[in-house]
Amino acid sequence: MTRRYFGTDGIRGTVGQPPITPDFVLRLAHAVGRVLKKTESRPTVLIGKDTRISGYMLESALESGFNSAGVDVVLLGPLPTPGVAYLTRAQRASLGVVISASHNAFPDNGIKFFSAQGTKLDDGWELAVETALEEAPVWADSAQLGKARRLNDAPGRYTEFCKSTFANDLTLRGMKLVVDAAHGAAYQVAPQVFHELGADVVSIGCAPDGLNINKGFGATHPQALIDAVRAQGADYGIALDGDADRLQLVDASGRLFNGDELLYLMVTERIARGEKPAGVVGTLMTNKAIEVALKSQGIEFVRARVGDRYVLEELDKRGWILGGEGSGHLLALDRHTTGDGIVSALQVLQACVRSGKRVDQLLAGVTLFPQTLLNIRLEAGQDWQANAALAAESERVEGELGDTGRVLIRASGTEPLLRVMVEARDAAQAEACARRIAATLKVA
Repeated sequence: MTRRYFGTDGIRGTVGQPPITPDFVLRLAHAVGRVLKKTESRPTVLIGKDTRISGYMLESALESGFNSAGVDVVLLGPLPTPGVAYLTRAQRASLGVVISASHNAFPDNGIKFFSAQGTKLDDGWELAVETALEEAPVWADSAQLGKARRLNDAPGRYTEFCKSTFANDLTLRGMKLVVDAAHGAAYQVAPQVFHELGADVVSIGCAPDGLNINKGFGATHPQALIDAVRAQGADYGIALDGDADRLQLVDASGRLFNGDELLYLMVTERIARGEKPAGVVGTLMTNKAIEVALKSQGIEFVRARVGDRYVLEELDKRGWILGGEGSGHLLALDRHTTGDGIVSALQVLQACVRSGKRVDQLLAGVTLFPQTLLNIRLEAGQDWQANAALAAESERVEGELGDTGRVLIRASGTEPLLRVMVEARDAAQAEACARRIAATLKVA
């Protein structure tokens, strides 16, 4: 059975269009509740959300659906996705639910789930929910209905958790930071965390109105942060996305560091403390320069499919703790069970404070390989995997690049596009090679 509703990170779509409608979300919660009740007589779920106006509607639908199945609900209000994961574990809840479409604009929304351990749930669980969705509802009688209550100090509890991941003997005193929460779920928590650790904090993107999440601010729109860092004379800028599981960082010069670079810095900080990691997990899109740099230090590097859930699966399989994506989803499993933009930022700043060096100095030995990415529109029914010319040209390019670059060709999961990416030490070579490969197909 293939999944009908669940994607790589829960269920997501445009509000008011299936499946992001209140009737479906009520049915979804009822189905999830029935799955939970197969192993627990009285489950409790936590529900958090980002700042989209549609969150109120979907929260009510989820609450009704769970209560109708005999499941108790604890409402957290606006809270980062990793905060819901933490509190699910800390409160010994059966399940954590997040209402968010992450970095998408406000017309979209979604539902994603965390296990009692604060981890993403596997495909088998999602299939069980989809099976329950196809069955007739079984409404609990009045005496067995679930109850709902609100956890009023959820932001404060999560703030203290984030601070606990920063070394007790260090402080951010003397550091000026610009914090951009993308008008999203971390608008209260993020500035508070860095302030309470001693930093002088300037907040931007922290005035949500229900319609402005990710609009011109946050990890997907870093120019606002770059401008603010320069204007404020700040040491660093920290940009999160709408649900705060993604991080981008800017230094005083306006240089933007992506997730690949920050992952490498987190690794080398551990090495400096005598905690050399056994290995690191990236994705198919991780810049080759990171792989080369890690291997030069004797650290194994493995690529997972694109998506933080696949990075996490690979880490769990190998018993490793560090991994991430260039988009800024970073995992430090000895700090948190899931990707956390605030915690990741604290790990980076901790490296700077402990070493007395700036981020650019800590990354002086790593220069990202230039990348060229071309999107090739596929015709209906076109089988790119059977294209002999494409395969032959790709093989020729790989032979030319050798260990100094690589080729990645993959189909988009959401559009009829083939993505051709070439990395090389020389930008002109990367572009020329990518265009040679793309020329074997019709380029949009």
